[in-house]
Amino acid sequence: MTLATVPPRQDVPPAPPRPARRPSRALPWLLAAGVLAQAVVRLWFAWARTAPAANPDETGYLVAARLLAGGPGADLSGNTFYQGGYPLLLTPAYWASHDPATVYTIVMVINAALGAALFPLGYAAARRFGLARRPALPLAFAAALLPATTFFGAFALADAVLPTLVLAWLLVLDRFVRNGRAVDAVLASLVASSMAAVHTRGTVLLVVHAAVVAVMALRGRLRAALAGGGAALGGYAAGAALNAHIRAELYPGGTRNLGGILESRLTTLPGQEWALSGAAGQIWYLIVSTWGLAGAGLVIVAVTLARRRTPAADRIMAGTLLAATGGIAYASSAALPDEHRVGNFAYGRYLTCLALVYALAGAAALLRADGRTAIRTAAASVLLSAGTGVWVTAYAGERLHTHTFIGFDFPEVMFLTDDRSALRLPEATLAACALFCGLLLLSRLNRTAATAIAMAGINLAALTFAMGPPSRRVRPEPPLPGPAAGKVVADVSLGWEVKTALMYPVWWTRIGSIDVRDGRPPAPGVCAVVVRRPEGTAPEATWPAHPAGWRPHAGRFWSIGWVSWQDPSCAAAAQ
Repeated sequence: MTLATVPPRQDVPPAPPRPARRPSRALPWLLAAGVLAQAVVRLWFAWARTAPAANPDETGYLVAARLLAGGPGADLSGNTFYQGGYPLLLTPAYWASHDPATVYTIVMVINAALGAALFPLGYAAARRFGLARRPALPLAFAAALLPATTFFGAFALADAVLPTLVLAWLLVLDRFVRNGRAVDAVLASLVASSMAAVHTRGTVLLVVHAAVVAVMALRGRLRAALAGGGAALGGYAAGAALNAHIRAELYPGGTRNLGGILESRLTTLPGQEWALSGAAGQIWYLIVSTWGLAGAGLVIVAVTLARRRTPAADRIMAGTLLAATGGIAYASSAALPDEHRVGNFAYGRYLTCLALVYALAGAAALLRADGRTAIRTAAASVLLSAGTGVWVTAYAGERLHTHTFIGFDFPEVMFLTDDRSALRLPEATLAACALFCGLLLLSRLNRTAATAIAMAGINLAALTFAMGPPSRRVRPEPPLPGPAAGKVVADVSLGWEVKTALMYPVWWTRIGSIDVRDGRPPAPGVCAVVVRRPEGTAPEATWPAHPAGWRPHAGRFWSIGWVSWQDPSCAAAAQ
């Protein structure tokens, strides 16, 4: 992963050769302190988070973790399939407690620990990119705080762990490409297969990984490649078995069919236009969300691949990185349904797993290059962001203003434009380019520390804008009155939003189904029946055929009303 195409700076005369020195004894302590600081920052921003908000995604992962820990499942049929790799990491939270708020807090701690690992991994990447130890440490610390690698850690989402897994995979794969050792091939394959168990993006990365292993086999590393291929197959089989178990337990009615959408996009001209434009929008977002640094990284990686005199290992890793980027951007865009949201055209979440490596590549290029090369790289980055932005604007047109804008999709862009209500694409591009020029200027002044401090300051300001300063923790009220006991069923007419919102806090039982219109009483053991409440309807009128003595309790999820009918005998029996 070295940047072989970046000429070294000539403004400082080369130092005379020195005898090899021992590794600094302070380095492990600095890395450990940095990891702790990274975890504290992440927990600070997630402090007020006590319950899932990004549904159905968070609920899908949390319920799967509860199932794997031996607790009750739920019926998520018809939803996107949320894979089991990330929930498997969350199962210790359910070993410690069954209380939903406590479990969620432990999940935030797990996310913070996994996210904090990006600092030592980022330091290793910066060293591979040619930076010395002294500039690599502060730069890696600052880059690890990018909102792309931090924001989603405040939610129970696979995006909290994917950046760490992807960077670890790239580092180990780079080592395998350079030394051809079987142990590195096996380790890289295991990480790649684990990514495939976490998210469908990981499947794309596993395909890229398999291609690299095949290339290494052709280059004479057949034994190591076979070992790596066997590890990848074994890891993939284990992940497939895990996901098959979750699919059978949580999706008895099947999952959302994204394959049909993908096929129509791949086989029609309008579908190709959608997929390619969406991929361009993801590249645009990747650049602006890293304050232009990822654009410089993309340029350097592309040049590394294109130049014939580049060492073979560098070209292989450059091709790997670009193939992973293009594959994720194109495949995710092609499979994304048209939800009439602005994020359909410019979405950053899917490429967040690669944001850190590109940002570090771009920052290292600016710090190591001579003045002319740095300016050329910066100009190419600006042109790339402007070009992809024009592409998105030309394709989406008025839909950027008429479709629904969801702030969760645009944390960095809202910061760049100081607007939480709309995507102002030209303004976001200009603001990101301005920040990039400032970082470029600091790098030209031999101010590595100042560059890192400026980057960290921008990242923290963006996170504060997107998430707000930590507020008082509020423990969510139980959605159902009475004790946490007995079976709970939901009427078939109840909207999926309410059903999904109840799955996680109703921790003691799997929510069943009932049709209150058939007039039959609930089955024995049922203590609560949740029904729809149309606007203007009194709670008492939502279930005319309710059993005698049952009491209604009105609830609301956002703008959707619902009523929980409770059997008072359950509360008496629980006392």
